[in-house]
Amino acid sequence: MDPLKISRVNRSKQQAQGIYDRLSCCYDIVAGSSERNFMKIGIRQLNPQPGEYILELGCGTGFGLCAFTDSVSPFGMIYGLDFSSGMLRKARKLLRKSGIISSVSIQLGDACFLPYRNKAFSIIFLCFTLELFDTPDIPLVLSECKRVLKPDGRIGIVCLEKKETLPVRIYEWAHRVLPALVDCRPINAYDDLDSGGFEIITFLSKLIWGLPVSIITARVK
Repeated sequence: MDPLKISRVNRSKQQAQGIYDRLSCCYDIVAGSSERNFMKIGIRQLNPQPGEYILELGCGTGFGLCAFTDSVSPFGMIYGLDFSSGMLRKARKLLRKSGIISSVSIQLGDACFLPYRNKAFSIIFLCFTLELFDTPDIPLVLSECKRVLKPDGRIGIVCLEKKETLPVRIYEWAHRVLPALVDCRPINAYDDLDSGGFEIITFLSKLIWGLPVSIITARVK
């Protein structure tokens, strides 16, 4: 892919935590339903198997965790990490309601500093999460993912895709003008994975509200 200039994230992680804590009560209504179809495609591309250990970064209100549990039960284990305590409260409610709380471990944390041992996971999944990190932090996140993935493990990323289109330019303008509200931005996840030591297995490009979305599966080179 040709290199394109990526917008920076002009808000702090602390500000983002506050935003998502406040959004947690209505996130599934505002954005969750529109993102869920892309999440399902990303999970299907990863082809999770019974007995695998899976980590979702930016697990949000827990729908991805539930989807993975259906695939890896009864012998696998699902882990979720999010930086918003409000989102994790919603996730715990969903997991209890679904009767799978014992199969899932969720934790508050920062994906730049994963609190897990080396080579612990078969799959790592990020759905509309990687583009929330500022540009210098993306290599840190991917380096941590590489560290905690098993040698034969795979990573799945669903994210807004950087292209020179009118909808992307309008969205990036809103991101610059209202960084607290439009806090993610399109990125080149394909190139980030390639330069971070991953080999691309599958790549799909879809649209959400006219914006391109990358759905990528990769493994450690």
